[in-house]
Amino acid sequence: MNKPTESELEILQVLWARGPATVRSVNELLNLSADKEIGYTTTLKLMQLMVEKELLKRDTSSRTHIYAAAVEEQSIKRGLLKQFVSKTFRGSAAQLVMEALGQHQASDDELEEIKALISRMENDKNQSE
Repeated sequence: MNKPTESELEILQVLWARGPATVRSVNELLNLSADKEIGYTTTLKLMQLMVEKELLKRDTSSRTHIYAAAVEEQSIKRGLLKQFVSKTFRGSAAQLVMEALGQHQASDDELEEIKALISRMENDKNQSE
């Protein structure tokens, strides 16, 4: 699987949230959150390259081409996280979680979600043994 660059990931996030879109609408949405303006031709070229990398699909049936994500959000997130944990925390998910919780004041709801996830993981592990 092709790993998206940071710029490609921003485009994918727009398409995952919004659904299929034109280059112009993706470019406008990117510029809403960008520090500096991103040119239309830059977005177009990136999206064309992403089609070649099979990160996007392009529908050319109408005059205006429509682009859609060709990869699932969860799949990309999983791959990027696995790579990040491997390179940054020597493969230790526990170190990642400890660092994240140490740098962020978790809300009561977030802590409950974390506890529920740990409980589910423990139950799954016990059932598979």
